[in-house]
Amino acid sequence: MKTLTIVRHAKSSWKDMSLGDRERPLNKRGERDAPVMGQRIAAAEIRPSLILSSPAVRAWTTAKIIATQLSYPAEFLQQEAQLYLASVNDMLDVLVAQDEGFNSLMLVAHNPGLTDFANFLVPGLTHNLPTAGVVSVNIDQDNWSLYERPNTELILHDWPKKEA
Repeated sequence: MKTLTIVRHAKSSWKDMSLGDRERPLNKRGERDAPVMGQRIAAAEIRPSLILSSPAVRAWTTAKIIATQLSYPAEFLQQEAQLYLASVNDMLDVLVAQDEGFNSLMLVAHNPGLTDFANFLVPGLTHNLPTAGVVSVNIDQDNWSLYERPNTELILHDWPKKEA
């Protein structure tokens, strides 16, 4: 059994138009939403053994904030270049490269790939994974090769504006 959690980066700022896409930081709402979502992930008792993030500032910052809420050691966070604007196939390639000893992985990345990936894992789940949105599933297999859609059980589908 494996657990996979995917997180869309929190809301980013477009304030400084001189910044390239990879350099955009979180805006105030993103800085507020990321720790809240980290707390909700912790409340769902999701404990990733490895957190991989896109190197984009907005994703990396989101990953660090969520890691703090999960008491996940910051020094174990890893940037994965292939997660920047990744497609479903890119994310599958990242997963299959991970050590089978990791039973719970978290990917922090971007849309539209994450919405597509959420729907790959749980068909028909959502038309859009909002910023700071989270989808977590249990996967009924013992490896990270998910090229054929795996049997999954939804653990968590949450986002900042979701009503309890």
